[in-house]
Amino acid sequence: MILTTTDGVDGKSIVAYLGIVSGDAVMGANVFRDLFASIRDVIGGRASSYETLLQDAKQGALEDLSKRARALGADAVVGIDLDYEAIGKSMLMVVANGTAVKLG
Repeated sequence: MILTTTDGVDGKSIVAYLGIVSGDAVMGANVFRDLFASIRDVIGGRASSYETLLQDAKQGALEDLSKRARALGADAVVGIDLDYEAIGKSMLMVVANGTAVKLG
């Protein structure tokens, strides 16, 4: 499955548009992650635990999107857009949207 933010795939032509697909992932933080992130806010540096959480959520959303596109018989998803949202103080939501297509 080809996943791309562009509106096409180099060297391939789109022969059918199968519809908009989306995938989402909601991840919760925990007390220890919040504690270490707040310490990082004071002393500076990267909050690697939150970076990992963000990467996991993005990967989960893209896997969900890919699964839904495969169910439609797609070869690729083009025009992918990733949206990030904090829910409350300890939840992160990532939504991936794109167009499932058949390539020729």
